[in-house]
Amino acid sequence: MSQQINLNADMGESFGRFEVGNDTQLMRIIQSANIACGFHAGDATVMTETVRLAIDHGVSIGAHPGFNDLWGFGRRQITMNPRDLEYMITYQIGALQAIAGAAGAKVTHVKPHGALNNMAHHDAEIATALARGVRAADRELIFVANACSEMVKAGEAAGLLVAEEAYVDRTYSDTGLMTSRTLPDAMIRDVETAVRQVISFIEEKAVISASGKRFPSRIRTFCTHGDEASSLALVGQVAGELKRQGLDLVPLTAMKF
Repeated sequence: MSQQINLNADMGESFGRFEVGNDTQLMRIIQSANIACGFHAGDATVMTETVRLAIDHGVSIGAHPGFNDLWGFGRRQITMNPRDLEYMITYQIGALQAIAGAAGAKVTHVKPHGALNNMAHHDAEIATALARGVRAADRELIFVANACSEMVKAGEAAGLLVAEEAYVDRTYSDTGLMTSRTLPDAMIRDVETAVRQVISFIEEKAVISASGKRFPSRIRTFCTHGDEASSLALVGQVAGELKRQGLDLVPLTAMKF
């Protein structure tokens, strides 16, 4: 059997009359969607429409919980009590579970958003709170976690299936974490650069920093930020190249863990 790889995207990040991303086109390429749950972006209508779009395209549905930070799009760090953080995660997952259930579908994975995701990369207490919140919502949920992060350890300790994730459109620092968005080289918007990064990560079985430092990881899924204008071109080219190389692009629910 050929190697399995999943392409996911952060989606459903519009709010009210404000439209973000190109979900309709992206949904035709990816295999799994991370849908904002109303805290950093999204609302009940947007969540419902995005769930239906995923169903129409056979894309697996995931919750994309973040800090309660519409103003900052969930990209500002917020200090929280770990127990409150755990409950906040379960709350957001539950909202999407209800909407998905009403449409005859099921939430099957969870992928934290923005600053929360970055903080949990190195902070074991935050990572553990996230894993507890996911498990409380549904022990069968797949926990999508930054490759080589504390989230991977916390998810496995909680008995969750963990899918280690890297990014199509972000560079990496020598800490193994994504380059800070405050730096000019944080985002990858060039198609060829994005394709090279994904292929090299798969071949090397590692996340590779901009300086060449390697962080061994069993990467199962690659994310594209749906709010970026370049996302459609990047993920389209990456998907095409992976198929040309004989990789099997599958939803997270179809992966062999």
